[in-house]
Amino acid sequence: MAKKVLGIGNALVDIMIKVDDESILTQLQLPKGSMQLVDSLRSASVDIATKKLARIMSSGGSAANTIHGLARLGVETAFIGHVGADVTGDFFKDDMIKAGISPFLFSSATASGIAHAFVTADGERTFATCLGAAIELSDTHLEEMLFKGYDYFYIEGYLVQNKALLLKAIDLAAKAGLKVAIDLASFNVVEDQKDFLNELLNGKIDMVFANEEESKALTGLAPEAALDRIAEHCETAIVKIGKEGSLIKHQGETWHIKPIPAKAIDTTGAGDMYASGFLYGIANGLSIEQAGRIGSLLAGNVIEVMGAKMDESRWQQIRLQLQTIMS
Repeated sequence: MAKKVLGIGNALVDIMIKVDDESILTQLQLPKGSMQLVDSLRSASVDIATKKLARIMSSGGSAANTIHGLARLGVETAFIGHVGADVTGDFFKDDMIKAGISPFLFSSATASGIAHAFVTADGERTFATCLGAAIELSDTHLEEMLFKGYDYFYIEGYLVQNKALLLKAIDLAAKAGLKVAIDLASFNVVEDQKDFLNELLNGKIDMVFANEEESKALTGLAPEAALDRIAEHCETAIVKIGKEGSLIKHQGETWHIKPIPAKAIDTTGAGDMYASGFLYGIANGLSIEQAGRIGSLLAGNVIEVMGAKMDESRWQQIRLQLQTIMS
């Protein structure tokens, strides 16, 4: 019987904007490739300045993307987050329900979080993110009943800045018997919260996802050595190494998973979808190697489209390719 996955993270609505002229980034004072946190006024000015540009809107946030990918593969999922009592918050909730996700969403009068993501011709992303109501999720919202009936708990690394929330969430998950997985999210977040992350990795986390930069920020080591160091403190460690694929270490054994051939248009969601694929494999009792290959399959597909969401025709192709991996 397939396992069920519960996620927690910043509930954001992503607005993906294709940029042919990079001067708009200079105009908006957004360094190319950066993730800038902005207040509601600046977010509104970004929205006004880009109204005439083509855009795609979807429920987003790192953990929400991963949970969405799992749901599209048929895994029973739920998501804990916080939105505003507004049209944007309603959109986020409706988008999750349409995907088959159970939304455990709290709300307030604060405007919902929005992430404007600019994608340049080279596929690089630049974010202007207004967290809004998303950051109002707190430890006081969490109860043991939210965790009952699930097998895996997936945490977005951006939440490490809310220590009380994360510690209570992990404690409740452990009490309910869930395996806990975390994606380290961003190298600058890792640098800022290294001591706290090391505390979490001392017996509180079962599975860690990191990319090359994040693993180096945590350990100061190159990918292979970083993988070994992280794996000393958890059951399963995954270090994604871009065009070289990914490295996985589980209970002392190591795998190098190759990427699938792909034409990158936009790298948004690649790490999130890798986690979806890997957790799908684990939830369905597949081998670590099979889980890694499914992670690679989803990551390679999502970089060929704009944004972190793929249409049904692509998901149908993915499900067919899944059968080959699973057999």
